[in-house]
Amino acid sequence: MTDRGEPSPFSGKWRRLAALMRKESRQLLRDPSSIAIGIVMPVILILLFGYGLSLDVTKVPVAIVMEDSSADARELAAGFQLSPYFEPVMLTSMPQAERLMIDRNIYGIVRIRSDFSRRLAAGNAEVQILASGTQANNARIIEGYAQGAVAQWMARRVAEGTPIAGGGVTVKSRLWFNDANDSHYYLVPGLIVLIMTLIGAFLTALVMAREWERGTIEALFVTPVRADEILFGKMVPYFALGMAGLVLCVVAAKLLFGVPLRGSILVLAASSTLYLLVALGIGLWVSSATKSQFVASQIALLVTFMPAMMLSGFLFDLRSAPLAIRLISYVLPARYYVVLLQTEFLAGDVWSVIVPNAAVLAFMAVVLLLLARRATRKTLA
Repeated sequence: MTDRGEPSPFSGKWRRLAALMRKESRQLLRDPSSIAIGIVMPVILILLFGYGLSLDVTKVPVAIVMEDSSADARELAAGFQLSPYFEPVMLTSMPQAERLMIDRNIYGIVRIRSDFSRRLAAGNAEVQILASGTQANNARIIEGYAQGAVAQWMARRVAEGTPIAGGGVTVKSRLWFNDANDSHYYLVPGLIVLIMTLIGAFLTALVMAREWERGTIEALFVTPVRADEILFGKMVPYFALGMAGLVLCVVAAKLLFGVPLRGSILVLAASSTLYLLVALGIGLWVSSATKSQFVASQIALLVTFMPAMMLSGFLFDLRSAPLAIRLISYVLPARYYVVLLQTEFLAGDVWSVIVPNAAVLAFMAVVLLLLARRATRKTLA
């Protein structure tokens, strides 16, 4: 109060500020999407980054080809069996191991040749390491682990008083599908996944929501156009945009980065069509359900782009992630598309890999497009 008994201008200012803060607080509490973005999304992101990302590679499935059955060879193989970094499969022939590598059932091959024991006595024994170059970063880590396992075996022999002639054991390593040891060979296919996800899911997530915000959706209510026709009309331009982006990516991969395309271009186009339909289905479903461009864009970013980058196997080995994260990755379409792209670019038309992954994408596309149609039908009812 002033000396004349009038209210102080400062007290009026604080009352106005308090009223504004109460109003905004109530508006925030009435809007669950704001709470979800401000609280739920940071929690999900910290869990994804904390548990889903790991630069360590553990429990790597490898084949140990025992062409030599001597005690020295068995002792060396035991070093891989006891290592926490490997899950070895014991074999006796290279063709079996090569088949497993092509089918992506193993990431590497440790070959102990038939003359290992004899050459060990002469001081020039070799162990061959073949690592899958479809994930070049993992391949380099696997090579390092394998060399460490051989070095530990030799150190144990020395500690036990067993002499090692000459230079001991030499590790000869080679990358399959990526002899050039070029990281572009696996990064570029992974970037195609991210680009197709952005075009298919993130952009289409704004389509129906934009209609609701602008009020133009009401104009469609009085027309005889059906829900599936509305969805189809909105899908076609983004589908064409996505396929154009795919063409640009493939041309850039070949001409700018020299990435080989060892598979059929028709199989690559069919696989990409399935994934693009899945992405479009997600975007349209989210867009039809939320009716808000901002909320739709945030949900699309959270459920498509971020998982495609972190939990698809594009950058990080999913076998090293906790079981819960691995189980979540099986419901992510990007996981299957990454496998298809890496196989088509680097290994070729390996049908034992292509067919099951394409079948999963086809199933997801049908389910998501039906959900998008159902959500649209409910809004139009």
